[in-house]
Amino acid sequence: MSLKLNNRFLILIMRVLLTCLGFMPHAHSESNDALAPKSQVRDALAMPLHTVTIATVSLEQSLLFYRDGMGMSVEGPLTIGPALEKSQRTLWDMPGDLSWQTYRLYRKGIDSAIQIRLLVLSKPMPSIHDSWNSRELGPFSLGFPNNNTIALDKHIRTLGFGALNALESYPIPRPDGSTYPIDETIFNAPDFNHGVAITRGDGMAQLGPTDKHGKGGPAYSAQVITDSDSQLKFYTDVLGLEIRSDRVFKSAGDKGAMNLPNGTEFRFAIVYSKGATTGHMLFVDFHNVEPIKPKNAPSLPNIGLGMWSFPVRSLQTVLENANEYGAEIVSAPIKVVDPLVGSANVATLRAPNGFLIEVFEEQK
Repeated sequence: MSLKLNNRFLILIMRVLLTCLGFMPHAHSESNDALAPKSQVRDALAMPLHTVTIATVSLEQSLLFYRDGMGMSVEGPLTIGPALEKSQRTLWDMPGDLSWQTYRLYRKGIDSAIQIRLLVLSKPMPSIHDSWNSRELGPFSLGFPNNNTIALDKHIRTLGFGALNALESYPIPRPDGSTYPIDETIFNAPDFNHGVAITRGDGMAQLGPTDKHGKGGPAYSAQVITDSDSQLKFYTDVLGLEIRSDRVFKSAGDKGAMNLPNGTEFRFAIVYSKGATTGHMLFVDFHNVEPIKPKNAPSLPNIGLGMWSFPVRSLQTVLENANEYGAEIVSAPIKVVDPLVGSANVATLRAPNGFLIEVFEEQK
């Protein structure tokens, strides 16, 4: 009996150690979180969202919001040699008379957080968005999970940034029918982008890890789209991502964080890399109000949030999927050594709405 107990104890200890080291699968099927993974990391083609590229002509305002407000660290301007600049110009379809400086914004100590590639352009370009109106189509926001949105809301407003509305607190249903609270503010970030401060309460894990100051992210990015079936098919069929949550919500109107007309209904789909718990995408498709179509393309080199970058297991598979889907391939693979993505083969393609997608396969 003693030997059996000892063996069971050793097995239990081994299971705990393996789980801590990330080698044991969690019982996701028993999770009471609708955003828990539905598959395994080993099944993923595209990994979680790695880098978001923002073009700007206002370095000062960008640093005020992302560094001083959201607590991100900054490197730059980075050294970009002539060979890398030439490759990036091809990959990103940048005009020959435009130059830029590159800055890296990142969450110190949290490798899973999305980094921002900030391109400070040599001259003004058209803006992706015309306003902060949440009905405008195109790339919408970056999300910043944190442990205290009430405090962060006060801090960001003290820096001089407004928001779509006052902080909103609302319940979200769990799979068992219970609910948990969310605090959320959608700030008016530079270049008509939005920075979302969000806290999940009642013991729910935040949407990404937080640092010692209780600040995290970026953990996700969002877009406002139309024809969401086709858009979502691009991300699932070409990049191999999974739809983790797909619901229809009714806006809280002028009391809601998005400050939409009363009674607005919208499809709200949340897309993750397989097995991932952060680095996801949100897609909003309005049902009973007309979205606003900006004048300019939702892509670099226009000012604003113009590109998402994903590490992939097989660049060839992604490009084969893109051809089968009928997606536009902007650039065939180019080998680069890049301070943000390392040594990699990189290609670019366009989502159905014209948004630029960068995919890279690391080279050992």
